[in-house]
Amino acid sequence: MLLNVTEQVASMAADLGLLVGKMNYSSLAASEYASIVNMNLFVALLCACIVIGHLLEESRWMNESITALILGLVTGAIILLSTGGKNSHLFVFSEDLFFIYLLPPIIFNAGFQVKKKQFFRNFMTIVLFGAVGTAISFTIISYGAINIFKRMNVGSLELGDFLALGAIFSATDSVCTLQVLNQDETPLLYSLVFGEGVVNDATSIVIFNAVQNFDLTRITSSDAFHLIGNFFYLFITSTVLGVGAGLLSAYVIKKLYFGRHSTDREVAIMILMAYLSYMLAELFYLSGILTVFFCGIVMSHYTWHNVTEKSRVTTKHAFATLSFISELFIFLYVGMDALDIEKWSFVQDSPGKSIGVSSILLGLVLVGRGCFVFPLSFLSNLTKKNEYEKITFRNQVLIWWAGLMRGAVSMALAYNQFTRLGHTQLRGNAIMITSTITVVLFSTVVFGLITKPLVRLLLPPNRGGMSRMASSEPTSPKSYVVPLLGNGNDPEAQTERSALHPSNLRVLLATPSHTVHYYWRKFDNAFMRPVFGGRGFVPYIPGTPTEQSGHNLIPAEEGN
Repeated sequence: MLLNVTEQVASMAADLGLLVGKMNYSSLAASEYASIVNMNLFVALLCACIVIGHLLEESRWMNESITALILGLVTGAIILLSTGGKNSHLFVFSEDLFFIYLLPPIIFNAGFQVKKKQFFRNFMTIVLFGAVGTAISFTIISYGAINIFKRMNVGSLELGDFLALGAIFSATDSVCTLQVLNQDETPLLYSLVFGEGVVNDATSIVIFNAVQNFDLTRITSSDAFHLIGNFFYLFITSTVLGVGAGLLSAYVIKKLYFGRHSTDREVAIMILMAYLSYMLAELFYLSGILTVFFCGIVMSHYTWHNVTEKSRVTTKHAFATLSFISELFIFLYVGMDALDIEKWSFVQDSPGKSIGVSSILLGLVLVGRGCFVFPLSFLSNLTKKNEYEKITFRNQVLIWWAGLMRGAVSMALAYNQFTRLGHTQLRGNAIMITSTITVVLFSTVVFGLITKPLVRLLLPPNRGGMSRMASSEPTSPKSYVVPLLGNGNDPEAQTERSALHPSNLRVLLATPSHTVHYYWRKFDNAFMRPVFGGRGFVPYIPGTPTEQSGHNLIPAEEGN
């Protein structure tokens, strides 16, 4: 009797276990199926963004970023209606997805394609805007937030939250800059705004991390010096790591010469070394943005010229394609997440307050940027002797305006500060998140729409020295036979040569940057390129798929 009861219990337990297993399997299968459906929808939306962006390519107002944002908003509204107001996006925001997978290809491709001559010529101005300017903007936004939001009773926010707001809204959007500015049409403007954006992102993240790590109840002068020292340490070490990774990839490909066996190996080593540099920076708590940006610059100067012609074409388009898809992914998600009902439910009882907070933050962004662009431009102009190198007032207005857009970095930092895994249950935090979304949407759409017409209005074609510099500036890495900082037809190259044999001291003092560029080319040709390869310094080996003409062409001026 007892044995029969035991057997029945065991049988029931087995049946129950089997039932639970089937339920778990069904639940898991349903979850996997939902993820597959969401992924299909998102990929279809990316395809739609590309098609619509192509159709609107000639529009003076639209670009892919704005197209993706609008399409994301429309999709979010449809999802919100279909789920009965419970959800508006296909994925939950993940900082890891943004910082580890989406941001690296965007920044690397920007460094890989950047006009190095313009970037390094304005390097000190870029650092001045990106470091000092970000600190000024952070101070103004934080001070305004502390004094205004405390009186508005927006929620239980502490000093660290207000300082974090300063760092969040000091971060400009480098991705949008790539979309609304053209480095062939406005090389000076592009190099200043985008270069500032790269340094600015790194500075904002340093300040943001410092706000989270420091004891804000007792800030001493030593803490301020520690913060400044930490920034310089981060900037220098991140740059060195990026340069080192780029040089290592050039040396490995030059010595092992993968092209003799497989083009795929060359492409793979370039992609993996670039990504490894970013991940190493994150591993050692450095700035991955700076690291992968300078890695891209070095790879375009050395590594790219060491590979076969097929590998050059492949890598150039592969990096650009990865960057393009990542940009669309970010803006598409931001558009959908803008309608997240969970966050907006906290402000539905006081929509006026939410609009007021967003307006104040937008005003602080406008004032904070204006307070450093115009004064620092004046200081930068004092150090430049040639008129065409100075930042005109029209350019200053465009630099101020183009840097007003806030994007994915601001969103990621805001989620890091005010949510946990993309969710929040605190009213004050929800207001900050919704206000950040509002500022990002407004600045990207409105400022982004107006930027292109404003550029055409203030800098019409062939105005000033802009077209001169555009025509004399090679687009890297599209040309095989132009040196790093100039070409044989560049009128400034003649000035550089004359600067080395000046008839008087005034000529030498008038062209200091040109003299530095000339000496850099001499050093590069004598020491760097023989070791790491590059244009004209990779020996042609018969029987390999290397383009002979591309490796044997050495510009005459490089031998001087």
